[in-house]
This record gives sequence, C-alpha cells and structure tokens, in this order.
Amino acid sequence: MKSLHKSIYFGIFFILFANSCTDPEWLDTKALSFYAPENVYVNEEGFESLLITMRKDIKSEHYHGRSPIVNEYAMSDIGVPGAQSNRVVKDFPSVLTPAGDGGVHDFHSRLFDLAYNSIRSANVLVSRVDNIEWEDEAVRNRLLAAGYFYRSYWYYRLVNSYGNVPFIGEEITGAKLDFFTHSRWAILDKIQEDMEWAVEWLPETNDPGAETVGAGNHLLAKIALANMDYDRSIQAATDVINGPYELVTERFGIDASDPKRNVIWDLHRTENINHSANTETIFSVIDRFEDPEGAKVADGHFLAQAYTPAWWHSRVRDSEGNNGMIDSGPQYDTLFRGNGNARPTPYYLYRIWDFENDIRRSDINWVEWDELLYNNPASVDFGEPVNRSNFATPTDTFQHSYSFPNYIVFVPEQIQVTRPTGGNGDFYIFRLAETYLLRAEAYFWQGNLSEAASDLNIVRQRAGALPISENEVDIDFIFDERARELFAEEPRHGEMVRVSYIMAQGNMNGYSLDNFSDNNWFFDRTMDKNLFFQIELQWGSQSYRLAPYNALWPIPESVIAANTLGVINQNEGYSGAGNNQPPLETIE
Repeated sequence: MKSLHKSIYFGIFFILFANSCTDPEWLDTKALSFYAPENVYVNEEGFESLLITMRKDIKSEHYHGRSPIVNEYAMSDIGVPGAQSNRVVKDFPSVLTPAGDGGVHDFHSRLFDLAYNSIRSANVLVSRVDNIEWEDEAVRNRLLAAGYFYRSYWYYRLVNSYGNVPFIGEEITGAKLDFFTHSRWAILDKIQEDMEWAVEWLPETNDPGAETVGAGNHLLAKIALANMDYDRSIQAATDVINGPYELVTERFGIDASDPKRNVIWDLHRTENINHSANTETIFSVIDRFEDPEGAKVADGHFLAQAYTPAWWHSRVRDSEGNNGMIDSGPQYDTLFRGNGNARPTPYYLYRIWDFENDIRRSDINWVEWDELLYNNPASVDFGEPVNRSNFATPTDTFQHSYSFPNYIVFVPEQIQVTRPTGGNGDFYIFRLAETYLLRAEAYFWQGNLSEAASDLNIVRQRAGALPISENEVDIDFIFDERARELFAEEPRHGEMVRVSYIMAQGNMNGYSLDNFSDNNWFFDRTMDKNLFFQIELQWGSQSYRLAPYNALWPIPESVIAANTLGVINQNEGYSGAGNNQPPLETIE
C-alpha cells in the first residue's frame, strides 16, 4: 500500500530519475502512515534514524563489484573497464552516453542516482530540524552538522564527476519541474560554507562508522582544495593531523603474530579498520557478518571481483590447450572469484613502484600473475605455474592473468559459499594517510615544495619507500603516491577531475575553463599513463578509446527530459549539450 510519506521522500525522483511512469507515486493521496515524516522526525532518535540511512548510502558506494567507487578506477590513469563493459560495443566511450538503460554498464548514472538519493535524505534533516522545540540547542546543531556533512560529501562527489549540476538544498515535498544547473564553483562555495559551520558542532568522538569533527575537517580539506582555498585546506588538514590520529607504524590486530606479514597488511584487514590500536581511521563504513540482515551487505565486499583477474576461467589453458583452471578448490576459496571489472594498468601494477624498498608492493602483500597455479586436477599441468604462452590469444591475459594487491582485496568469506567474492567487513572512507597527501597537494599549489615533500615523506616513510626531495614534487608525483597508498579507497577519477579544474581555472599548462571539454589534465595524464587507451586495445568486440570530454560523465538524459520547466545542462561532447544555458552562479 502506497502512502503519502513515500511521495514526500521520493517526489524528487520523478524529476531526477523518472522514466516513463504515468502514475507517479508522488500523486498518491492515501492517508499518512504511522511512519510519515511528521510522526518520525519529532525527536533526536527520529533524526538519528535518518543518519543511519545516510551512512548506509556511503556504504553503497563501495560494496559491489560495479559500485561507484569501482567505476572511479575503471576510467582513470590506473584502470579501464574490463568485464565492467563486456556487452557488445564499438568502443569504450560509447557506454558513456546520456541515454543509457540504467543497467550495470551505465556506470556513470549509478553515482548520480546514489548521490541525489542521499542528498534527499540530508535535505529532509536540514529542512525539518527546526520543526520541533529543542531543549538542548547543541543536539539540534550536531544533527544539522551531520546533515551538512553528508550533503557536502555527495556534492563534492558530483561536482568532481559531472562538473556543473543542480544544487538542491531543501526537502522537495511535491512535483517540481523547474530545476536549473548550478556552477560547480557556486556549489563548492556553498558546501565549504556549510562545512565551516559543521566542524564547529560535529562531535569529537562517535560510534565506529559515524561522523566526527575529524571526518568533517578531512572533508573540508578536500572541498577547500577543490575550491582553490589552499590556506583553508591546509588548516583543516592540520586540525586532523594534530587531532587524536596517528599513522600506524607498528604491527597490530588479527594477524599481528604472523611474522610473514607487515604493517601494511595489518592496516588493510577489515577486522582492523576499527580496531582500538588503529589510530589512522578517520571515517569508515561498518559491515559485520554477525549483524542482522539489512544491516550488512548480503554478498560481502566484492573487492576481488572488481580488481582481480578471472584466473579461474576456462580460457586459462594448460600446455595441451585444455582447461587449466576450475572454479573450486583451495586456491579458489583463498583468492576468490575475480572478474577484472576494473582492470588495473601496467602503470599501476609496475611502473610506480620501488620494488626494493616499498612494502606496499612487497611480495607478501601481492599475488603476481606467475604465482597462480593450475588448479584443475584433470590438467597435465596441475600444480604448475600458469604459462601465458598457452593462452589461445594474447589478449586473454587482459581479463584472466595479471598481478593484484592481495592485501587490499583479501576479505575472507565467513561461511562456505559457491562463488566466493569476499566476505563482510568494514572499509575506510577517510584515513590519515590521505590527510597528509591532501595537505601535501595544497602546499604544492602554494609553491611550498619543502612542506609538500615533508608530508609526502611521512607517508612514504611508513611504507619503507625512499624519501624524496622538494625538487621531485609535482602533481604527477603526488598522484603516483595517491595511487600507491589509496588504491580502492579514493574516488580516483573524481580526484583527477578536481585537479583538472584547478589547472583550468588557473590557466596552468595551457589549460582553460573555456575549452575544458577539449583540453584537460585528466585526459592528458590518462593517455600518458594508461597503456590500454594509448594502444586502443582491442578486446573481443570492443576497443578502448578516450576523448577529452570523457573527463566529465554525462548527465542522465531522463533527468534532463523530465525537467520541462527548467534547464539541466548536459556536459559538452554528449548529445543534448546544444540546449545548455549558463549555469547559475549563486545559491540562494
């Protein structure tokens, strides 16, 4: 039975995510249910329930083999869509179209949908928090600060993947057909202002997985950096670094007694992410096997499916041309069912590493492609290392044979399953190592290369990597270091677009906002580092080609078409951009 409270919650989806529905739910006029907003958001507990929903939204960004965060790597300098894009297409960018079907291959729309869904929840909190009398104003301010935090988190993601988007800052309670696109810079100004206020009211400590002032300042550092307010970014990052956080440098947690492992392995065990000895976690999402259904992800992490090869596949041939692999047995249960949804590039796998010193690339933390053994007992080569020369075609190695960072993707299943893709476990959203790298970048843009090198070396020292001098600091090295430290954590594509806007706004290196879609740093760096785009790799029925305008993802066509009384702009290079109007430069 439909109810009006659902129409209040989901009315905005008629505009943002409507297809061809002729009886939209927001037109329903049935009586209010007991769970209507008027009955729920009447006290602190009611608003806390909404915060739980927003925390789960952030979890949704990670826990799927084709999640938005995986998509960040599948279109960047360090990855491409492998099985991610395995339908019949002429070339890779053809899946980047405004008129997608909303399926798993239309990955650009998944972030858009998820972000505005969570923004809707945040706006309910922001709009309703003053509908009741608060005995303690501090409780009201803490809740509002949390609403600003989650709303700002998602707008930061949107403006660094789509550029200019509509800013919606209040609850939508009925049909609305007159949205307009706002300037990315106006949105950054707004969310920076919101977070300046929020960090005054977010709590110092909170339950694992919940927002704190540390998380608020980390997000503020990212927003201010994107907004080219480097002093404020440095200050916010410094507030985090000087807070109750410290890089983990000693062994700890579940495998601490295993002498074969190291601190990098410990740091990435899901059981250790919110361990009392882990002083590095700033903000995380919680996913525990022992939690009830609905509170945990049904199928676990899927990190292995996203980033590791489909080594178990029948295409992995033995010396007689027969199936060398099967999808069962100890190796399958330990390395899981990889699928190569985001196929890492040779640049990430090999070129950026100091193999002799950097323990992030130590053999104990990685599985090299030639360490995989034929596991089919019926094979003549059973137990022998895989030999790539046996593959039917060299391009089969693209999905089925490459090295991978096992220390990141290893999340054991808690129960025996037929298709192991990784069990339940917590995951990082913000970690102190990134705070140092954010501050290093802000120092770099200021021209303070000495301080930038110092922050980079703090992260590198923990990894055993050799220190760098200030003469070696540039934006490419900073993003090399982010790749080494934050693989599978950071929104890689979005952070690269953020830098592209900084360069274009500052007219650096020949870049300009006037021709952003024709000439940008994201495209140039990706083409410089990503071998698959360089050679226009042909894999099956598709090839990998990239254009400068692909830096920004297209706005879903259904969103633009449903907005009949306003104008939501399409990004240049995609169909429909000819109808654009200048974006709004202020947010009332």
